[in-house]
Amino acid sequence: MLEKKNVLVLNCGSSSVKYKLYEMPSKTLIAHDYLEQIQRDQYEDTIRGVFESLKQYSIDIVSHRVVHGGEAFKQSVIVNDQVKDEIRNLSRFAPLHNPINLTGIEVAQSLFPDLIHVAVFDTAFHQTMPPSSYLYALPYEYYEQYGIRKYGFHGTSHRYVMGRAAEMMGRPKEQLRLISCHIGSGVSITAIRNGESFDTSMGMTPLAGLSMGTRSGNIDPGIIPYIEEIEKTDTAGAIKILNNNSGLMGVSGVSNDLRDVMKKAEEGHHRSKLALELFTTILHKHVGLYLARLNGVDGIIFTAGVGENSSAVRELVCSGLEYAGVNLDREVNRTSKGEAFISTKYSPVKVMVIPTNEELVMAMDAFELGHK
Repeated sequence: MLEKKNVLVLNCGSSSVKYKLYEMPSKTLIAHDYLEQIQRDQYEDTIRGVFESLKQYSIDIVSHRVVHGGEAFKQSVIVNDQVKDEIRNLSRFAPLHNPINLTGIEVAQSLFPDLIHVAVFDTAFHQTMPPSSYLYALPYEYYEQYGIRKYGFHGTSHRYVMGRAAEMMGRPKEQLRLISCHIGSGVSITAIRNGESFDTSMGMTPLAGLSMGTRSGNIDPGIIPYIEEIEKTDTAGAIKILNNNSGLMGVSGVSNDLRDVMKKAEEGHHRSKLALELFTTILHKHVGLYLARLNGVDGIIFTAGVGENSSAVRELVCSGLEYAGVNLDREVNRTSKGEAFISTKYSPVKVMVIPTNEELVMAMDAFELGHK
């Protein structure tokens, strides 16, 4: 029997701190909270407040989310000075997130220097991709010398739902071909082959891939200098527009929240209809792309806020894929809540809704490392 330990999962975002305290190995959630609208100079006080609020509990291990692990980290690791230096160096790829993630680690270490601190990377799950999936068709020395390649994100989420899908289907993950659709404010799709990430939609940064709440996703790169010209801005200004003023927000002119866009579309608002159609069409195309990459698929997973809660989006994404064995049960899709199969009983491809739980994966990784 493994000794019980309390694992604090700490997720420091660009303007928020989310935490969950688990008793392991029972996976019992003891406490949790989500703190929003945090300014850059408030993180230290916020994290101290988190620990203060949990002072009635013993904490044995702290698990930290880190957005970008580059090629340096293929799995979760115990934090030491070398790990922190590497996280700092990788901030060039995730300037809004890695520095904040590192702040969380350093503050927590200063408060509890004798505890084990573990870093869990969003990019780690995708380090199994082959070069044909992660290389860009650029001069090869850009990859060799500067690390310019696809890294992918939401890896912890895709990893969790992969495991649950295998359990629901009653088959080992090593025997499955899955397409995991993480659809929230950020959106990514991952092709999973034999329990490993084979391809994914996000790129060197989370801006690439599909249309999202405020992000454009993939565009013709020649658009960027044109935006600079018409907006009288520089490259940083153009990228800010692609990150913050595009996607559902940019096309609809209404909101970056899909629920608001869908409501306006139902009322006949033209641009909201366009935004919804574009959003779901790009999702549909990427599912088709990964059907080809995987030579067919055993299961399709919908997860994250939109994926878990919008039956309309799920139906639009799956509609037209019947030729590939994807047969959605439209009634079950509309009425099911939580974890469920939403394909017909005899559908060759199983379609599932699986609420994600990245924090549980982080707690499990930290607990495992804490016992090595």
